[in-house]
Order: sequence, then C-alpha cells, then structure tokens
Amino acid sequence: MKIKNRLSLYFALITAVILFVALFIIYFAFNSIVRTDFDNRLLDRAKVAAQLYLKADEISSDSLSNVRKRYLRQLTGEVMRFYDNRNAPKFINDNNQHWNDKIINLVRKRHELIFTEGDHQSAGIYYKDNQGDFVILVSAIDIQGNKRLDDLIEIMAVFMITSLALLFFVGRWFAQKSLKPLDDMVQQMQQVRASNLSMRINEGNGKDEISRLAQNFNRLLMHLENAFELQQSFVTNASHELRTPVTSIIGEVEVALHKDRSVQEYDLLLRSVLADAERLKETITGLLELAQVDMNYTQAILSPVAIDELIWEVNDYWTKRIGKGMFTVNILGLPEDPEKLSIPANKALLTIALNNIIGNAYKFSNNKPVQCDLYIDNAKITITITDQGIGIPTAEAQKVFESFYRAGNVASHHGNGIGLYVTHKIISLFNGSITIDAAQPQGTAVKVEFKR
Repeated sequence: MKIKNRLSLYFALITAVILFVALFIIYFAFNSIVRTDFDNRLLDRAKVAAQLYLKADEISSDSLSNVRKRYLRQLTGEVMRFYDNRNAPKFINDNNQHWNDKIINLVRKRHELIFTEGDHQSAGIYYKDNQGDFVILVSAIDIQGNKRLDDLIEIMAVFMITSLALLFFVGRWFAQKSLKPLDDMVQQMQQVRASNLSMRINEGNGKDEISRLAQNFNRLLMHLENAFELQQSFVTNASHELRTPVTSIIGEVEVALHKDRSVQEYDLLLRSVLADAERLKETITGLLELAQVDMNYTQAILSPVAIDELIWEVNDYWTKRIGKGMFTVNILGLPEDPEKLSIPANKALLTIALNNIIGNAYKFSNNKPVQCDLYIDNAKITITITDQGIGIPTAEAQKVFESFYRAGNVASHHGNGIGLYVTHKIISLFNGSITIDAAQPQGTAVKVEFKR
C-alpha cells in the first residue's frame, strides 16, 4: 500500500474513532434527556391522577370524566395503580396487583421513585390525603422518545459513513499534496546514475523533514562521488606513479648487469636505486592513505575529538621525530566552555591530515622549525601551520589540492602529489576548510578551520 493511501486510511480511522466517541456522547446525552423528560411526565401524570381521583368527591362526575379525557390521554402500554396503606389496589376496576409489595414499600419509603422495567419506564409517588395515604404508580412506553432515538441513530450512521468517505478522500488529497515533494524527489533520484553522481536533488526550503532527507541524500551522493573520484584517481594515476620508479629501478639494474662496474659505479647505482625505492615507498604510503580515506569517507565513525589534545599529541610525535624545539605550538585563544574544544570527527583521519601538512612543511623547508597556532572561540576552531620553506606560487595555491598535482617549484624534492589531496578530502569530510597563504620564498601558512 502506498504511503499516501496508508496515511489517508490512518487519518480516516483516527477521525472515525474520535467521531464515534463524540457521537456516542451525543447519543448518550440525548437519550438521558429524552428519558428524563418522559420520567418527569410520568411523575406529573401520577400527581395529576392523585388530584383527580382523590379529590373526585369535590367535583361532579361529568367534570371528572372531562378532565380525565383532556389531561390523562392514554399512553402506549400505560398502567396506573393506586395502592392504599395495605398495598391493595384502589379506584381502578382492576384487581391485578401489577406491582409487588417491595416496589410499593420502596415508593412509600422514598416518597418518589423512578425506575425501568424492560421497555417500560415507571414512576411512583407517595400521596397523603384525607381519604388515606396512597402510593400511585404509573408505567408506559415512550414511543415518541424511542422513535427520536432511532431517528438519531440513523442520522448519526449516515453522517458517520458520509464523513468517513469524505475524510478519506480529503485525507488522500492532503497526503498527496504533502508528499508531492517526496514524489518529486523520487523522480529526481531515479535519474541518478554512476555516470552523473555530480547531480544533486532539490532540497526545498531546508526546514521540513523532506528537505532534511534531500540534504542527507545529497550528502550521500557527495560521498559516493568522492569515493568514485578517489577510485578513478587511483586507477588513472597510480599505475603511472608506480610504474615510473619501478621502470627506473629495472632499467638501472639491467644496465648494471650488462657488464662489470667499478665500486664507485655500483655505489652510484645503488644510491639511484635507493632514491627510486624511497620514491616508490612514498607513493605506496600516499596511495595507502588515499585508500584509507576512500574506505572511511562514506563510513567514518564520528566521535568528539578534543582539538587541543590532538595538537599536543601531534607535537609529541614531531618532537620525537625531528627534535626538541623544532615544532612550536602557540595557544592564541581558548573558550571557557570545554565542550567548545571538540568537534565531531574521526581522530585517526584527522591525525593523518595534520601530519601530511606538517610533513610537507619540514620537507620543503629542509627541516627548519615549524610553528602551529591554535585559536578556538565559540564560533570556530582555527589551526594555522607555518613553515619557512620555499613557498607555493600563488597561481598554484589551490591546484595542490588536486590528486597527484605537484607545484612547479618542487621538482628537486621527492613527492607524489597525494598528501594535500588526501588532507583536503579529510578536512572536507568533517565540514572544515583548508586554505594556503603562499608567500614565496618566505614560507607557507596552511590554515585549517572548522566552524560551529
């Protein structure tokens, strides 16, 4: 069953329950009013009958007969009895007891009693007169009241059936209108293929659940697009980057084996092979990092990462590796709320990103000191890593984030152009930004920023 039909059905059922309860209350209230009205009529009838019969000696028989015909018209199934203090019937030529002593005594005790016997409604009063003390009981069937109740049930049934049918179609129209953005989204999703992962669906006004669904689907598409880009980059460039040093090593070894060489020549050959092997190692390391980012990009487990603690861990790592005083951390500002020190991220990936930046800083500055400035406030977290290296040409400051791209002034340094590309992907994964302030040849400042 489609969601719109299911919603319409649920809407109609819920409304039916509410409507049924409301109609039941109305029927119960109307039934109570009708019965109370008829009970009061019976009481009044008993009181009038007492006046007529017990005061009959004060008026003529003709007048009594006229009053009886005028005010005591026969009711459906009517029974009227007068009982004296011995519970014996009086005045009416019918010796049938009709009501037992228990009922008669209860009326005498309470002076006024209303009760129901089957389909009859009954009322009784205790009346004192100069002729004696009497119990007067009247019983009848409220034909008109029952007919009104039956008519009310029919009207309610027709109203409920008509209302439910109307509510179902109105609910279906409302559900169809409400879910139209979802239908449009499904149509747009159906157009997504592996060849057009750059496509994004309309996110609407960004305030309702459907917009949030669209945003999350677009985020998924972005992750898939990046994963495909990483895979394509690996296939396109990895073979070339791996083939070049391997081909160089094989060629140099083949030349060396062609004839005997001197010790100096073998030394030069081994150094050249070592350089190619180191280049191959760097490429493989970069590709492994790239593969790790590719694997975690769409399934990274996010948890709160304290940036200040991470910076000090990175500081300990590079101090041990490069030497004391070679990596300086400056805390420029910290918020009072300790929760503002953390961001949702994957600590392992974030460590790779920072180490790539710091590694490049040392590589292109011949191991000169590197400075890390940390500034955190309620709005953002900013990490700035500054080196004293050769810098990056301004025109190439953004291109270095492309896969396997190397700036024109780093030809004399080993590298594969993967590090900053991986770093950019990791920072973007955690909704951060990375920019480069290149000031060749004074050095380079890489700024990483995470906004709240």
